[in-house]
Amino acid sequence: MQQEMKSNKTDERKEVQEATSQNSLQDPSSLELTAALSKLGVQDVPPKTTREPAHIRKTKTSDLPSLEHVFAEGLYFTLTDVVLLPCIHQFLVSLQKVSPDKIYELPLITGWYERVLQVHSVQKAAAATNIKFLHFPHMNTRHQEPSASSKTEPQEKEVPECHFLGGPRPTMTKLKDHGVEADFSPHPCPTQTIDWGSLPAAVSPAEGKMSSDRALRKQQQLNNLLSVVSNMAKPGNTIVDFCSGGIILIENKEESLMRARDRSNGLGLTNIWFVQANLDYFTGNFNIGVALHACGVATDMVIEQCIIARAAFVVCPCCYGFIQNTFKTTFPQSCRFQNILSYKEHMVLCRFADQTAVQLPPERRLIGKNCMGLVDLDRAWASEQRGYKAQVISMEPESCSPKNNMIVGCPNE
Repeated sequence: MQQEMKSNKTDERKEVQEATSQNSLQDPSSLELTAALSKLGVQDVPPKTTREPAHIRKTKTSDLPSLEHVFAEGLYFTLTDVVLLPCIHQFLVSLQKVSPDKIYELPLITGWYERVLQVHSVQKAAAATNIKFLHFPHMNTRHQEPSASSKTEPQEKEVPECHFLGGPRPTMTKLKDHGVEADFSPHPCPTQTIDWGSLPAAVSPAEGKMSSDRALRKQQQLNNLLSVVSNMAKPGNTIVDFCSGGIILIENKEESLMRARDRSNGLGLTNIWFVQANLDYFTGNFNIGVALHACGVATDMVIEQCIIARAAFVVCPCCYGFIQNTFKTTFPQSCRFQNILSYKEHMVLCRFADQTAVQLPPERRLIGKNCMGLVDLDRAWASEQRGYKAQVISMEPESCSPKNNMIVGCPNE
């Protein structure tokens, strides 16, 4: 946008235009594609930074042109495009042999395919490996032309699926008619907090590169988890913090793991072990499993790991909208919910359980909170079927997070 607003064309811009002119599409007015291809044309490696220049951050959204998805992950050609290209190429080659007309029903895929082919390094690699790419010169016009059958025969209108018609109320009413409502147990230690001021600065969540408001909410979340765990733990217990934390820390993101290890080393802690892996690969023995905001079915994976180890668990679920059937877990989980709801009805609860953001109207947030409670009640009852005593608790204060449920479970003695 800054380049478009400049009236005087500098030598640098002329070089960019020359580089992009060799790779221009049929629509040269695409600002996004010009920017993306010009980025590839320069030889200087851009500095590694996670933030864009200040003059871009301050640009008003209303002043920006409409954006397009140029490459697989945005404006710039990345390794993702390299990985996808041979797969998509082989798919299009096979499709052209079997049903050529079907290709014209995939304008987004073919559009991406042709944009990738204009990257100079891709053309060079193709020449070196004797790969002959496809071209669709009449893709746009062919796709927009109505077929002969559409001119003479009336087309049936597609009827959208109505699985979510009426929102979550019919599903919640169905559960209520069977005596099932969200049930939140009282917090066992609502006033117990950590004296953060007496601890080293490195212990504070603020050291995790976050805003002061978010750091405060994270402290409140940890207050809840640690108060429950400290009252549950016994001398000699092993505690596993799934999806980042302490004691035995399991995390599949290397960056998060390295940051936690640096903080642990800075504090001089010697009783913490770090494991980079997906949480379901952990097979060690432990007494208590903890997970703060494990997304979607990750919460269920943590509970499953704890049940296998006959360990207690304190989990705070998150991202209910990502819940879906997997080869290990199907929903609803508990027999009581299964006798009332279908899978699709349970998914209605999951989708609306995510609607608890503070920006939403209070009535909608209340519905979202009740949906959260019902989804987690199903999880708690499923645990009880396997020999656990479980309850759903709200964090204190509830404002510490839109996802403020805790599921606490202990194996029956």
